[in-house]
Amino acid sequence: MTPRIKSSLMLCVVVLIASACLFAADAPKTESMQFPAGKEMVGGFIAEPAGPARHSAVIVLHGWRGLDDWVKDQTEKLGEQGFVALAVDLYGGHVATDSNSALDLRSGLKDDIAIRDMLAAFDYLGARKDVDHDHIGVIGWDMGGGYALRLAMYQPRLGACVVNYGTLPTDPNDVQQILAPVLGNFGALDRGVLPSDVNSFEKTMKGLSRRVDIKIYDGAGHGFENPDNKDTYQPEAAADAWSRSVAFLSRTLK
Repeated sequence: MTPRIKSSLMLCVVVLIASACLFAADAPKTESMQFPAGKEMVGGFIAEPAGPARHSAVIVLHGWRGLDDWVKDQTEKLGEQGFVALAVDLYGGHVATDSNSALDLRSGLKDDIAIRDMLAAFDYLGARKDVDHDHIGVIGWDMGGGYALRLAMYQPRLGACVVNYGTLPTDPNDVQQILAPVLGNFGALDRGVLPSDVNSFEKTMKGLSRRVDIKIYDGAGHGFENPDNKDTYQPEAAADAWSRSVAFLSRTLK
């Protein structure tokens, strides 16, 4: 090996090490944790950005399968964007292994308990010293998308709400309770949340002078953002929905 080649190799190693250190410094700290909800403790997964500054925060709500690895990945990605991101475990540690177990878990979830836990997550984040309590939002997929809107109904101080193919309220009195700006990502082929439902929700929101940004993706069905959904995953639509979500949260919360 010539001195010039050896020198070049050493330079490459130094650059790689420096890049790795820089990435590690910017990576959020992630861990499983618990926070209080009245006399109970609720499980969660949190991503905390590096640095001493106060950050905006996002509550992350999982779909009917539970707080699985994909939801944790999205939580970590939000941490990389500078948010304190807290994924709430609405199933008490259980994660579905198939559609039947997911249905059982979903059927066993009581709405009042889920709402209690989401409101407790909002209060927990608002009390943290590294969180700007005036800038807390929520994002959810599938079941979690519907619950994101429920949180917006019950927490008027919520700063932003992102709904990914979640069930939408149809009662104008319920929609009227939503004060936070709402961004929605839906699939044109979704047989559970129909485009007509989405259009009706958008019309009601605009009629109430609420801020709403809706996109319906052609050729996409329910669950199109999650690669674990082999039959419905649409990578291009998923990437666009994620980009829209991050831009919206950054615009409304920072």
